[in-house]
Amino acid sequence: QDYYGKELQKSEDLKTNACVTSARPLPKAVRDALERVHEEVVTRYYGCGLVIPECLAACRILDLGSGSGRDCYLLSQLVGERGHVTGIDMTEGQVEVAKKHIAYHMDKFGYRKSNVEFLQGYMEKLGDAGLADESYDIVISNCVINLAPDKRAVLREAYRVLKPGGEMYFSDVYASQRLSETVRKHRVLWGECLAGALYWRDLYSIAEEVGFSPPCLVTASPITIGDKELETIIGDCRFVSATFRLFKVPGSSRTGPGQVIYNGGIVGHERELMFDANFTFKEGEVVDVDAEMAAILRSSRFAEEFLIRGGGANAAALQGCC
Repeated sequence: QDYYGKELQKSEDLKTNACVTSARPLPKAVRDALERVHEEVVTRYYGCGLVIPECLAACRILDLGSGSGRDCYLLSQLVGERGHVTGIDMTEGQVEVAKKHIAYHMDKFGYRKSNVEFLQGYMEKLGDAGLADESYDIVISNCVINLAPDKRAVLREAYRVLKPGGEMYFSDVYASQRLSETVRKHRVLWGECLAGALYWRDLYSIAEEVGFSPPCLVTASPITIGDKELETIIGDCRFVSATFRLFKVPGSSRTGPGQVIYNGGIVGHERELMFDANFTFKEGEVVDVDAEMAAILRSSRFAEEFLIRGGGANAAALQGCC
């Protein structure tokens, strides 16, 4: 709260590149939406990626650790007036910045009523903020789960508030090994999102334990420290900023591998949908998918965007995410 509320006043105050937006090209709709977000909201924002999944019209989205609200205001435009975006953050100063600009953005977007709300609270205890079971289509989070000491509680709460077939789409920082006590207790490294980074294998075990489908890696980029003193403390550990997508797949959707055809037409991804690091779906092309991906597509908001049929020549070949 202190680091993000008082010490950091703008993104240039950060000491590492952990919180830098990834280099993946943005669809035009997202670039245009970003340009309409208030300057103060953008400069007081410290995310490490751009957590804008596809197929968002009329969705209900929850942003964990929403900060000054950049992603919420971006998504507010993409879900449209019939959709809704809730941001929750523990830092009072950040929530105040986000709330201050609600009227400005609704006017800018041409909305008659607000479709965003900002709450102060903890992502480990969403119930305390009044968030009900199965009330959101998508949960996003941008470089903040590493700041929570109890990662299991965060994923458990995200799973609880998601509707069946819902998705958690989030970027965060991961470590190549479990971190030493010295690193984990270092104040600046904690604030810079490194000391709380999860060993990447632990994400897989926690996701499975909570009930999510295995994590699908979307993008990953290495983090450079650029500070000799901090590099010495970290030693030979390496960090990456990575975006993953997890789905709350109902048991009834799991029927084995299959073949899918993308119908095309999702805004910004009309001809080709880069779903994750393993699967890119081109309009009209038959793709063999494993049982997990077939269940994800069948149960989620993507079901109407695909023609899905059982069976498939190589569908049983397991798609690993490294």
